[in-house]
Amino acid sequence: MSDPTFPIGMKLRHARKLKGMRLCDLADQVECSEGFLSKLENDKVKPSLQLLHRIVAVLETSISTLFSETNDSVVSRAGTRQVLHTSNIRPGEGVSLETLISPSDVHLLFASIHIVRGGGGSSGTISHDGEEIGYVLEGELDLEVDGAEYHLMPGDSFFFPSRLPHGYRNPTEKETRILWVNSPPTF
Repeated sequence: MSDPTFPIGMKLRHARKLKGMRLCDLADQVECSEGFLSKLENDKVKPSLQLLHRIVAVLETSISTLFSETNDSVVSRAGTRQVLHTSNIRPGEGVSLETLISPSDVHLLFASIHIVRGGGGSSGTISHDGEEIGYVLEGELDLEVDGAEYHLMPGDSFFFPSRLPHGYRNPTEKETRILWVNSPPTF
Protein backbone atom coordinates (compact mmCIF):
# COMPACT_ATOMS: atom_id res chain seq x y z
CA MET A 1 0.00 0.00 0.00
CA SER A 2 1.39 3.42 -0.89
CA ASP A 3 1.50 6.26 1.62
CA PRO A 4 0.19 9.44 -0.02
CA THR A 5 1.43 11.73 2.77
CA PHE A 6 -0.12 15.13 2.28
CA PRO A 7 2.08 18.21 2.71
CA ILE A 8 0.33 20.98 4.66
CA GLY A 9 3.07 23.61 4.95
CA MET A 10 2.09 25.71 1.95
CA LYS A 11 -1.55 25.86 3.06
CA LEU A 12 -0.54 26.88 6.58
CA ARG A 13 1.73 29.62 5.21
CA HIS A 14 -1.06 30.83 2.94
CA ALA A 15 -3.58 30.91 5.83
CA ARG A 16 -1.09 32.81 8.02
CA LYS A 17 -0.40 35.38 5.31
CA LEU A 18 -4.12 35.84 4.63
CA LYS A 19 -4.49 36.77 8.32
CA GLY A 20 -1.59 39.23 7.95
CA MET A 21 0.40 37.42 10.63
CA ARG A 22 4.16 37.12 10.95
CA LEU A 23 5.68 33.81 12.02
CA CYS A 24 6.59 35.31 15.39
CA ASP A 25 2.97 36.43 15.95
CA LEU A 26 1.64 32.95 15.27
CA ALA A 27 4.39 31.34 17.35
CA ASP A 28 3.46 33.50 20.35
CA GLN A 29 -0.23 32.66 20.06
CA VAL A 30 0.20 28.89 19.66
CA GLU A 31 3.09 28.65 22.16
CA CYS A 32 5.81 27.18 19.98
CA SER A 33 9.00 28.48 18.43
CA GLU A 34 9.16 30.57 15.29
CA GLY A 35 11.80 28.16 13.95
CA PHE A 36 9.47 25.19 14.38
CA LEU A 37 6.68 27.00 12.50
CA SER A 38 9.09 27.87 9.70
CA LYS A 39 10.08 24.22 9.38
CA LEU A 40 6.40 23.23 9.49
CA GLU A 41 5.56 25.65 6.68
CA ASN A 42 8.35 24.03 4.66
CA ASP A 43 7.11 20.49 5.47
CA LYS A 44 10.36 19.63 7.28
CA VAL A 45 8.68 18.75 10.62
CA LYS A 46 5.33 17.41 11.74
CA PRO A 47 3.27 19.01 14.53
CA SER A 48 1.56 17.19 17.35
CA LEU A 49 -2.19 16.89 16.90
CA GLN A 50 -2.72 19.27 19.81
CA LEU A 51 -0.41 21.93 18.27
CA LEU A 52 -2.06 21.53 14.88
CA HIS A 53 -5.44 22.23 16.50
CA ARG A 54 -4.06 25.39 18.14
CA ILE A 55 -2.59 26.58 14.82
CA VAL A 56 -5.76 26.09 12.77
CA ALA A 57 -7.85 27.74 15.52
CA VAL A 58 -5.66 30.88 15.48
CA LEU A 59 -5.62 30.91 11.66
CA GLU A 60 -9.43 30.44 11.64
CA THR A 61 -9.22 27.43 9.35
CA SER A 62 -9.55 23.68 9.91
CA ILE A 63 -7.54 20.51 9.54
CA SER A 64 -9.95 19.37 6.84
CA THR A 65 -9.18 22.53 4.84
CA LEU A 66 -5.49 21.57 4.93
CA PHE A 67 -6.47 18.36 3.12
CA SER A 68 -8.90 19.99 0.71
CA GLU A 69 -8.56 19.54 -3.01
CA THR A 70 -10.91 19.92 -5.92
CA ASN A 71 -11.37 16.13 -6.20
CA ASP A 72 -15.08 15.34 -5.72
CA SER A 73 -14.68 11.64 -6.39
CA VAL A 74 -17.49 9.43 -5.13
CA VAL A 75 -15.10 6.58 -4.30
CA SER A 76 -11.87 6.77 -2.34
CA ARG A 77 -9.66 3.73 -2.90
CA ALA A 78 -7.57 2.07 -0.21
CA GLY A 79 -3.92 3.03 -0.51
CA THR A 80 -4.68 6.25 -2.39
CA ARG A 81 -6.19 8.41 0.36
CA GLN A 82 -4.39 11.39 1.81
CA VAL A 83 -2.62 10.80 5.13
CA LEU A 84 -1.57 13.52 7.53
CA HIS A 85 1.13 12.41 9.96
CA THR A 86 1.60 14.27 13.21
CA SER A 87 4.77 14.28 15.27
CA ASN A 88 6.07 11.13 16.89
CA ILE A 89 9.15 12.63 18.51
CA ARG A 90 7.88 12.14 22.07
CA PRO A 91 5.68 9.42 23.56
CA GLY A 92 2.02 10.41 23.38
CA GLU A 93 2.28 11.85 19.89
CA GLY A 94 2.30 10.44 16.42
CA VAL A 95 -1.31 10.15 15.32
CA SER A 96 -1.91 9.77 11.59
CA LEU A 97 -5.18 10.82 9.95
CA GLU A 98 -6.23 8.99 6.80
CA THR A 99 -9.03 10.89 5.06
CA LEU A 100 -12.04 8.89 3.94
CA ILE A 101 -13.57 11.59 1.74
CA SER A 102 -11.94 14.40 -0.17
CA PRO A 103 -12.15 17.30 2.27
CA SER A 104 -13.87 20.38 0.95
CA ASP A 105 -15.24 23.64 2.27
CA VAL A 106 -18.70 22.57 1.05
CA HIS A 107 -18.86 19.24 2.93
CA LEU A 108 -20.73 19.00 6.21
CA LEU A 109 -18.50 16.19 7.53
CA PHE A 110 -14.83 15.36 7.96
CA ALA A 111 -14.23 11.63 8.15
CA SER A 112 -10.92 9.94 8.79
CA ILE A 113 -9.31 6.89 10.27
CA HIS A 114 -7.20 7.91 13.24
CA ILE A 115 -4.18 5.60 13.35
CA VAL A 116 -2.67 5.79 16.82
CA ARG A 117 0.70 4.15 17.42
CA GLY A 118 1.28 2.22 20.63
CA GLY A 119 1.51 4.71 23.50
CA GLY A 120 0.50 7.56 21.16
CA GLY A 121 -2.40 9.94 21.40
CA SER A 122 -3.62 13.49 21.18
CA SER A 123 -0.98 14.88 23.62
CA GLY A 124 -3.56 16.55 25.82
CA THR A 125 -7.10 17.78 25.34
CA ILE A 126 -8.59 19.58 22.37
CA SER A 127 -11.88 21.46 21.95
CA HIS A 128 -13.51 23.06 18.93
CA ASP A 129 -16.94 23.54 17.35
CA GLY A 130 -19.09 20.63 16.24
CA GLU A 131 -19.88 17.05 17.13
CA GLU A 132 -17.86 13.84 16.95
CA ILE A 133 -18.64 10.19 16.53
CA GLY A 134 -16.16 7.36 16.50
CA TYR A 135 -15.95 3.60 16.18
CA VAL A 136 -12.94 1.57 17.31
CA LEU A 137 -11.93 -0.64 14.39
CA GLU A 138 -8.99 -2.34 16.08
CA GLY A 139 -6.85 -1.93 19.17
CA GLU A 140 -7.73 -0.16 22.41
CA LEU A 141 -8.34 3.49 23.20
CA ASP A 142 -8.49 5.50 26.41
CA LEU A 143 -10.83 8.41 25.66
CA GLU A 144 -11.23 11.43 27.93
CA VAL A 145 -14.24 13.71 27.46
CA ASP A 146 -14.86 16.61 29.82
CA GLY A 147 -12.77 14.99 32.56
CA ALA A 148 -14.45 11.56 32.36
CA GLU A 149 -12.33 8.63 31.16
CA TYR A 150 -13.50 5.69 29.05
CA HIS A 151 -11.63 2.57 27.94
CA LEU A 152 -12.78 1.44 24.48
CA MET A 153 -12.26 -1.87 22.70
CA PRO A 154 -12.91 -2.95 19.08
CA GLY A 155 -16.60 -2.48 18.26
CA ASP A 156 -17.13 0.26 20.87
CA SER A 157 -18.37 3.63 19.66
CA PHE A 158 -18.62 7.14 21.10
CA PHE A 159 -20.34 10.48 20.53
CA PHE A 160 -19.82 13.89 22.13
CA PRO A 161 -20.04 17.63 21.42
CA SER A 162 -16.59 18.79 20.24
CA ARG A 163 -16.70 21.85 22.52
CA LEU A 164 -16.08 19.53 25.48
CA PRO A 165 -12.35 19.14 26.19
CA HIS A 166 -11.38 15.76 24.79
CA GLY A 167 -8.26 13.73 24.27
CA TYR A 168 -7.21 10.16 23.80
CA ARG A 169 -4.34 7.72 23.95
CA ASN A 170 -3.54 4.20 22.96
CA PRO A 171 -2.68 2.37 26.22
CA THR A 172 -1.11 -0.59 24.42
CA GLU A 173 1.98 -1.24 22.30
CA LYS A 174 -0.14 -2.24 19.29
CA GLU A 175 -1.60 0.18 16.72
CA THR A 176 -5.17 1.38 17.26
CA ARG A 177 -7.46 2.44 14.40
CA ILE A 178 -10.61 4.50 14.91
CA LEU A 179 -13.17 5.58 12.34
CA TRP A 180 -13.71 9.22 13.36
CA VAL A 181 -16.27 11.66 11.96
CA ASN A 182 -16.56 15.37 12.78
CA SER A 183 -19.38 17.71 11.82
CA PRO A 184 -18.98 20.43 10.77
CA PRO A 185 -15.46 19.89 9.40
CA THR A 186 -13.83 22.31 11.84
CA PHE A 187 -11.50 19.51 12.86
